[in-house]
Amino acid sequence: MSQKGFYIQSLDGLRAIAVMLVFAGHAGLGHIIPGGLGVTIFFFLSGYLITTLMRLEFENTDNISLTKFYLRRVYRIFPPFYIVLILVMLLSLFGVLENHMRWYAVMAQALQMTNYYLIFGNPEYLVPGLTVLWSLSVEEHFYLLFPLSFMLLAHRFSYARMATSIAIFCALVLLWRIYLVTGLHTPQVRTYYATDTRIDSIMFGCIMALWNNPVLDPVRFNGKVKALAALALSGAVLLFCLLYRDPAFRETWRYSLQGMALFPVFYLAITKSDWPLFTWLNWGVLRFIGKVSYTAYLIHPTAIELTIKYFHTGAIMTFIVGLALTLGFSALMYHLVERHMSALRARLHQ
Repeated sequence: MSQKGFYIQSLDGLRAIAVMLVFAGHAGLGHIIPGGLGVTIFFFLSGYLITTLMRLEFENTDNISLTKFYLRRVYRIFPPFYIVLILVMLLSLFGVLENHMRWYAVMAQALQMTNYYLIFGNPEYLVPGLTVLWSLSVEEHFYLLFPLSFMLLAHRFSYARMATSIAIFCALVLLWRIYLVTGLHTPQVRTYYATDTRIDSIMFGCIMALWNNPVLDPVRFNGKVKALAALALSGAVLLFCLLYRDPAFRETWRYSLQGMALFPVFYLAITKSDWPLFTWLNWGVLRFIGKVSYTAYLIHPTAIELTIKYFHTGAIMTFIVGLALTLGFSALMYHLVERHMSALRARLHQ
């Protein structure tokens, strides 16, 4: 399988679920909808896809082109990112949105350092509504560090040993969180936003790409009973992580347990996409939301804020109108910008 032909339809459905969880959480339903889980799903998905693509390239060429990798990321991430950043900044400067922006805070956002600014700076000075860029900062830091690490390790170790090394790294990140929370009593903002405490959520996806990859390796869980048992266990773990509200647990073990619990969910969604449990992930509406999910994630807080400020609606209408604005803008961005950037990216594989 080449990178050019690599597409997993059900993952668009999972993207849609992730962005809808985040949207609902920010639209006033955070007390019942786990918006943070949506971010963790995005992280896992990114780690899986990026590592799978690098694995395909390495198997085809015995190398990883760092130049092409970073160009692909630029084409994919930067145009929507900076268009939304500039648009919301202009809306703020013209008084459409209330703001207290400072140049150094805006520069932190523009330079992919939103997460550490949120920890050490005043969030009110950021471009309003774009604190969600913290998760993009975590992913950008991952993109900077992981490809070179992958290339160096792939020339020396098997995929299984690479996966083991990453699992050890994830365990060390967990120990680091535990030390910060129980030893140094750091605030929740430190462990929630920082790259060094959240990057393991991405690395769990990398492990699946290297060990029992549902696309590149022989399929396991062929038996329906075993598959359903694994899925039930994952659901129980995810539910426990959502219901158990102990602050120390939530800032330490929660992210690790969620990362491990997502393995069977992703694996079975990909390999058993024809099962009734997963066929709905391929519905057209979910595939559409999945395709525009990146811009939707960027713009949805602004859409919600505009809805509340100018439409004066209740919670249900805020959700409906805010979602309509989010998806409308995202669809426009997809057709005018993202599709053309995707065509440019595709030329790198020729």
